[in-house]
Amino acid sequence: MKFAEQFLWVIYPYIALTIFVVGHIYRYNTDQLGWTAKSSELLEKRSLWWGSMLFHAGILAVVGGHISGLLIPKVFFESIGVNEQMYHMAAVYGGGPAGLVTLAGILILTLRRVGNDRVFAVSSAADLIVVILVLIEVSLGLASTITNVLSTGSFDYRETIGPWFRGLLFLQPAVSFMAAVPLVFKLHVIVGFGIVAIWPFTRLVHVWSMPIEYINRAYIQYFSKDLKVKSLY
Repeated sequence: MKFAEQFLWVIYPYIALTIFVVGHIYRYNTDQLGWTAKSSELLEKRSLWWGSMLFHAGILAVVGGHISGLLIPKVFFESIGVNEQMYHMAAVYGGGPAGLVTLAGILILTLRRVGNDRVFAVSSAADLIVVILVLIEVSLGLASTITNVLSTGSFDYRETIGPWFRGLLFLQPAVSFMAAVPLVFKLHVIVGFGIVAIWPFTRLVHVWSMPIEYINRAYIQYFSKDLKVKSLY
């Protein structure tokens, strides 16, 4: 086994996952005030709304597809009557549009981040890196889907990448599963773990901060400083 393969499919993923866990713990304990996605809505609102809505709507479906394809074994789907053709059709006609919506959203957000002078001025290096990496990752994901659709071979990521990924989680990684994986899929995996590694140090941490308490929070009233309010006393 070559060291490069051992590094890419065993050492590198575990480094990324370790940084992901330790980094979140460290940041939460040292930078709770910065645990947020700094809003730039006051600087530009229209493209932010469209980009954010498209990206978040698409990424939820994409994540769901990745969970079903990587974490759930192929034999489970076969046991409930979902054969290869049915799963493939669902992946193409469900995952394809979801990927396009996600790509449209992140493309709008990227162009806004680097193309709007005011937004760019308040963007940190981490902001720029993460939005570009996510754009690359989504593009590679769509390219992987297209490659799989147009391929005349017998490649099935549920028989290769899926078992390899589950092996990582159970501390039994099998590098051999990744040997016959097409290059575009490999790049998709490599960039994905890169995002995992930088996640704790970027605005992506806001994913874990759902403002559930806002549902029952009382309304906040704002008054103009020129408004004269009579005293109740």
